[in-house]
Amino acid sequence: MIDHTTLITYVLIVLGFVFIPGPATLLTMARAASSGTRVGIATGAGIAVGDIIHTSMAIVGLSAIIATSALLFSVVKYAGAGFLIYLGIRAMLDKAPVVLNGAPAISAGRAFRQAVLTEVLNPKTALFFLAFLPQFVRPEHGSVAFQLATLGVVFVMLGLLSTVVFAVGAGRLGNLLRRHPAVVRWQGKVVGTIYCVVGVRLALQER
Repeated sequence: MIDHTTLITYVLIVLGFVFIPGPATLLTMARAASSGTRVGIATGAGIAVGDIIHTSMAIVGLSAIIATSALLFSVVKYAGAGFLIYLGIRAMLDKAPVVLNGAPAISAGRAFRQAVLTEVLNPKTALFFLAFLPQFVRPEHGSVAFQLATLGVVFVMLGLLSTVVFAVGAGRLGNLLRRHPAVVRWQGKVVGTIYCVVGVRLALQER
């Protein structure tokens, strides 16, 4: 069972991630802007399904590692910390992405399927789940698999909430981001800082 303090901290960090425009958000907004809100929401749902698949794969690999091997836990911990810090530095240095309006209109079903496939085949997403989830797991608090599953479901639900919000407001938000790319650039610096802080925290975490 995850303690309340850990869960609240996790939720606050995840909210910071999912409500700052990233690849999933931009894909959702582009679909909504070109094909309507329904297609945008279908895209967000497809991304959520892809994240559930990544969570399941992370649970299978991580639960045994965290529970049984101190050495492998340390390897995962430091590799995850390094990856998160790398993502943070990239987020701070990357130029503001562009939200495209010119994508061709497609059906909600096709948008959903494409989003699932895109998310499942994204190796960065897989590495993110492998790096991010373990630091909030405490083996002494019970089943590692259950804790990982809980964290994964919370992440997916909050991510779906954010993509629905962005899909509904895609037109207005898209215009804002196109007119003021500095907004995304500064948000990138903020989320990059969060990644780095979380990565350092992961590196310092004891088993």
